[in-house]
Amino acid sequence: MAFYYLSLTVDPYYYPYLLAGYPFPLFHGPFLYFYTASLTNQHSYLRRHFAWHFFPALLIYLILIPFFFRSHSERLVVFANQGKGYEWVFLLQRILVLGSGVVYTIISLWLLRMHTRNVLHEFSQKEKVNLIWLRYIIYGVGVVWLGVFSGNDFIIFSLVALFVLALGYFGIKQVGIFTQASVAGSDAMGDSLPAIKFEDPMTGDRTKGKYLKSGLSSEMQTEIHGRLLAAMEDQKFFLNPELTLAQLADHLAVQPNHLSQVINSMESKTFYDFINAWRIREFKKMVSLPQNQKYTLLALAFECGFNSKTAFYRNFKEATGQSPTQYLHDQQIQIPAGS
Repeated sequence: MAFYYLSLTVDPYYYPYLLAGYPFPLFHGPFLYFYTASLTNQHSYLRRHFAWHFFPALLIYLILIPFFFRSHSERLVVFANQGKGYEWVFLLQRILVLGSGVVYTIISLWLLRMHTRNVLHEFSQKEKVNLIWLRYIIYGVGVVWLGVFSGNDFIIFSLVALFVLALGYFGIKQVGIFTQASVAGSDAMGDSLPAIKFEDPMTGDRTKGKYLKSGLSSEMQTEIHGRLLAAMEDQKFFLNPELTLAQLADHLAVQPNHLSQVINSMESKTFYDFINAWRIREFKKMVSLPQNQKYTLLALAFECGFNSKTAFYRNFKEATGQSPTQYLHDQQIQIPAGS
């Protein structure tokens, strides 16, 4: 944006120097990708292949080296003749920029999709960690790249300015997700938590043999499963609306990966679905008690570990096929809905 501003205001004598910013659009896509990977804790692939993302920009700089070594008067002649002799460089740069915009927008959305999948295995609520705003930011990048396809600099940089404002606002507003979960778990449960292993977004454990190398025998799974059910029944950890897989694993003194495997294999559920099923079970118990029927529907839902009306209604409907009000009507239970 600074170079664009200079191109509108600076003396034409300095135009050749502005080519230093010519490859800058090729950094836009990779940095969006890195930003998304950072927020969703999917860094492993980036650490192994970091430099390759900057190869297109480096290529353009290498191609432009002979131009920068020419005399200033020769460079001014090139500008005066609309880049004569360098048309192929401009064409290559445009192809790379357009391709970069499309590719990085797509893979950033893919990372976000992987994050959504990870959330279901690590958190018992997703309203605060679903990064819906980041999806809108990535869509915003897509709109910027549509502007790039138009070739109109005024449209492009107006969209970029709006994008930077939106990115700054939402980025600062967003709290930590996986890092915050670890800190919260450490404060609530003791000294430290076992490290959580997230799926590599580039390899993705999508096969049936996801846990073949975990080293957890069927006997150990059964033993952990029994301890898990007993703890849920007796200690009711699900009542904590911010409960995470790491926190529950710490209570049970097992590795988070092993606990996740047990829940996935023995319950055929994600951690998110498993915990919310217990919350719904608890809600059904509470509404059946006459002494609780003076409370509102939402008050009881919050007592069961739900942290929002939306989450409660959605999970209840998915689990039972009925809305909470329909369920109460069928059970002939009179409880005020609340707000």
